[in-house]
Amino acid sequence: MRPESKPDRQMSFIEEARRAQIVASAIEVLASVGFAKASLAAIAKHAGISKGVISYHFAGKDELMEEIVTQIYTKIAEQVIARLEGQDTAVGMLRTYILSVAEHMRDHRTQLLALGEIFHNLRDAEGKPRYGAHTNEELYQGIEHIYRFGQSTGEFRDFDLRVMAITHSSAIDAMFAYWAVTPDHDLDAHARGLADFFERAAAK
Repeated sequence: MRPESKPDRQMSFIEEARRAQIVASAIEVLASVGFAKASLAAIAKHAGISKGVISYHFAGKDELMEEIVTQIYTKIAEQVIARLEGQDTAVGMLRTYILSVAEHMRDHRTQLLALGEIFHNLRDAEGKPRYGAHTNEELYQGIEHIYRFGQSTGEFRDFDLRVMAITHSSAIDAMFAYWAVTPDHDLDAHARGLADFFERAAAK
């Protein structure tokens, strides 16, 4: 271990902690007042820091919004992957995927609301939505992997994997969209219903 490397590691830890603080505050502000009012100044005020601190860590609001999406989706993926460990059937993988995603978002409603604000409002340089079906390729491929495995084991019938993946992803998105505006809705029951639906839809 080189003594001269310690300050770099310490600074990296401090910077990571500050970025995490900014992201957490941005999520809260987005969920509370919406995308249009979630200015860097408002986020800085919520975090108890200056706007300049945010500008030091992020090039602008767009980059901060993208970091929020990346962090939230990374956490979801980590939970899903952890839950999938030990699953040796396609049916088990399918049900676990749907239920674990719902489980994660049930405990992170504020994140869901923030994602909704970003997805509906963030635009690229050409004014087109930054996120949507055109950015879902990795997600679709992950879902296809489960259904492809089921077809290979004989658990699932033959069908178009891409059609099923898009339908599967869209159903989960719709579940969360409904829960976002109807907080008393039973998210877990909805997820179980979706798991039942797709299990039967794919069954041989």
